[in-house]
Amino acid sequence: MKRHQVVRALSVATGVALCLIGFRFLLQPEVAATFFGIDRRAPGFSAHAAIALRDLWVGALLLALTALEDWRAVALWLGFGALVCFGDATIAAGSGGRWLSITFHVASGVFCAALAAAAWQLARRRRPAA
Repeated sequence: MKRHQVVRALSVATGVALCLIGFRFLLQPEVAATFFGIDRRAPGFSAHAAIALRDLWVGALLLALTALEDWRAVALWLGFGALVCFGDATIAAGSGGRWLSITFHVASGVFCAALAAAAWQLARRRRPAA
């Protein structure tokens, strides 16, 4: 499998996973909140619905950028996504999240950062010489 095929497959898998997380927050907000280390005692689930919508649209955006093979945009998306993952880990830790939830967010951040670097390399290779 060629490098761009691996980056494409992992980017698609990441976008699909993010969309699935969004659907889980819409359909099972309390279960999702527990898994991702978010305080479930907050009244109502409007914040969880907002998280769901965020995850759905950014997941769909990654899928679209990958389909367009705009590797520079994919790299930027994943780079910022890594920062969000690390921020989510900090939030989960601050709200009493389980170590598994915190580890999940940190590992996701490392994964996004590595995939961002791979996508950036693809973008540099495919850019026409000036």
